Amino acid sequence: MPKSSASSARVKRTAPNATRTRRRKIDYSDIPASTPEQLRAMTRRGRPPLGEHARRLIAIRLDDQMLAELQAEAAARKIGYQTLIHEILTNRHAR
Repeated sequence: MPKSSASSARVKRTAPNATRTRRRKIDYSDIPASTPEQLRAMTRRGRPPLGEHARRLIAIRLDDQMLAELQAEAAARKIGYQTLIHEILTNRHAR
């Protein structure tokens, strides 16, 4: 029996909508092509790398109380809670 998880349930809920969107044909004929100047002016969006190497996006599970404590401590230090977790894991935090 396949594992039933929140993510698979979400896929089942969104699948009919995704199919409907794919069936529609969008007419792009009235949109002018980008000029070379416009293409050169485009910049990549997203978070810039911090330090020498880009950080890697991962997911961890924390219980609600621990997350609330980390967020409160981070707010007191006026930093993001993910930054606080990084500092704790790399032993760079000072108390």
